[in-house]
Amino acid sequence: MEITTLSQIAALAGSLPQADEGARKAALARQNSLTKPPGALGRLEELAIFMAGWQGSERPQIARAQALIFAGNHGICAQGVNPFPQAVTAQMVANFEAGGAAINQLCAVNGADLQVVALDLDQPTGDFTTGPAMSEAETLAAITRGAQAVDAGADILILGEMGIGNSTVAAALAAALFGGSAAEWVGPGTGSDATGVARKIAAIETGLRRHAGLAPMQVLAALGGREQAAICGAVLAARAHRIPVILDGFICTAAAACLHAADARHLAHCLVGHASAEPGHRRLLAALGQKPVLDFDMRLGEGSGAALALGILRAALACHNGMATFAEAGVSGA
Repeated sequence: MEITTLSQIAALAGSLPQADEGARKAALARQNSLTKPPGALGRLEELAIFMAGWQGSERPQIARAQALIFAGNHGICAQGVNPFPQAVTAQMVANFEAGGAAINQLCAVNGADLQVVALDLDQPTGDFTTGPAMSEAETLAAITRGAQAVDAGADILILGEMGIGNSTVAAALAAALFGGSAAEWVGPGTGSDATGVARKIAAIETGLRRHAGLAPMQVLAALGGREQAAICGAVLAARAHRIPVILDGFICTAAAACLHAADARHLAHCLVGHASAEPGHRRLLAALGQKPVLDFDMRLGEGSGAALALGILRAALACHNGMATFAEAGVSGA
């Protein structure tokens, strides 16, 4: 799958692999034969059937879970939108690599292999209040790096991000793609006070005026960052390999929303791991028609909510594959 222009991406949806309807129906039939009332395991049943469709197997497995964190720096920080310096991005990347972050612990306990991809941290994107954040070539390069990071042999892909200033980027993307005022999408991010939130709103309003009327993938270039573009690339590569994806919170979901806005079919293989406490996320989930796996009031980023949701997905498959049917258990069914 070679992407040479951003305009190609919308047209890809019709040629990408689809879920296996036969496997999905077989998994549903299995669920209805297990020693429980049909539907009694609720969302766990839905998740098992979802996995069956994308793996093309009545009994899907997760032998290899890959977690990718993409990190980038943002020119919009020149507008004072974040209380922390951009040096923190590289410092947190080092913390991930040393095993000291929350995502390291959550990946370890839920059985995911973690890789961190730092995207030109010494070259922040442009300030979108004064011009586009990225050129088309820069955006395509980041999309390619995201796609190349995906392990074609993975059974599930967890996506997360790190980047000082990227909650402002996420709010700008969401507002540009789905409308509404900047204030409706903006939250505190890493801890902005009322003054900081006001600066975020002002910066986004300026960016929206400057970059109005763009197609979704051009919105990504104008207002996004390298880590957002890399997330889009990873989502597309996973789809090409029929790998289901768990997206993290507001920032990760806003990145993938660029693909959804280009063609909603792009995210058919994606789950959202959790509902972030960042206020714009629930509004974004509604716009995407997505139901999060968890709601734990988390707002850390790093892929942490997606990694936590992996444990629920593993539980869903354990029940789906390990439970006895009524016939096997000698239990009278309805």
